[in-house]
Amino acid sequence: MTTSTSIDVPDAFAASYGGTDAGRLAWLAELPRLGGELMDRWGLRPDGPSAFGMASLVLPVRRSDGTPAVLKLQQLREETVGIAAGLRAWDGDGIVRLLEHDEASSCQLLERLDAARPLSTLPDEREAVRILAELLARLTAAPAPAGIRRLADVATAMLEQAPAAVPALADPAERALVRDCAAAVAELVGEAGDRLLHWDLHYDNVLAAEREPWLAIDPEPLAGDPGFDLLPALDNRWDEVVASGDVSRAVRYRFDLLTETLDLDRRRAVGWTLGRVLQNALWDIEDGRTALEPPQLAIAEALTR
Repeated sequence: MTTSTSIDVPDAFAASYGGTDAGRLAWLAELPRLGGELMDRWGLRPDGPSAFGMASLVLPVRRSDGTPAVLKLQQLREETVGIAAGLRAWDGDGIVRLLEHDEASSCQLLERLDAARPLSTLPDEREAVRILAELLARLTAAPAPAGIRRLADVATAMLEQAPAAVPALADPAERALVRDCAAAVAELVGEAGDRLLHWDLHYDNVLAAEREPWLAIDPEPLAGDPGFDLLPALDNRWDEVVASGDVSRAVRYRFDLLTETLDLDRRRAVGWTLGRVLQNALWDIEDGRTALEPPQLAIAEALTR
C-alpha cells in the first residue's frame, strides 16, 4: 500500500528503544512509513507533539470527524499480542477505549486521555491508592478472553528458572527470601485463576479523563489471579512509603486496602504478590544484578512477618 504521509520519529526515542538490537532497529526504520500508512488508513491528522515511553511512540491526532485520539505505535512482541483482545473485553470499563487496531503491527488508535495528569500527581497518596484499587477491582472482574497469556504458564516458567538464578544473589538472606517466594508460587500455581489482569497498573498508568475521572492505560493482559496484579500499587510512589516513617505499616496499609477493595483471600494475595517479587528478582538477575531492589525486599518482608 502506498502512503503519502510519513511521521517523524524522535531521535531520543530511537536512541533509547533501538540500542543495538537488530529487530528493534529494523522496526524503527519502518516506523515513519508504518505510522504514515495508519494515519492515511484511519483518516487522521496530527494534533500536537509526540510523546514516548520505554517501548512505544504516541502521536496526538484528530479523526476525520474532529474527535481527539492518540495513535500508539509499538513493536509486535509477546507483551503486546493480547492488548487489543484485552481492551475489547474491557470495552472502556475503567480503562482507555480502543478505537482502531492494526492486527499486523499491534498498533492502536485510542481514546485520548490527559497525559499531563497521571494519578501519580494526586497529592493525597491514600486517595490515589483507593482510586487505583477501585480501578483494579473493575478490571479484574472481567473474565479473560481466549488466547490471552496465562499466569499458570508464566508461573511455571518462573519456577523452572528460579533454582539456577537464585545463586547469583550475593546475600544469603535474599537468596532464602527468593526461594520462599518460589515456594509460595509453587503452592498456588495449580489454581492460577482466569480473570483479566492488567499486569502493570501503577499510578503513572492511570490518567485523568473526560469520560470518567480516571482511566487505566497500557495494559499487558494476562489471564490469572487478581492477587498477581497488586505489586505495582505497592512499590510505586515509594518515596511516600519511606516518608511515612514505618515502611512495613505503610505497605500493609496499601495491601489491606487493595485486598479488601478487590475482595481477595489475603493468603492467596500474599502468595501471588511474592510471585511478582520473584518475577522481578528473576528479571534483575537476568540483567546482571546481584541484589534485590530495596522496595521489593521491604514488601516481601512486610507481608511475611
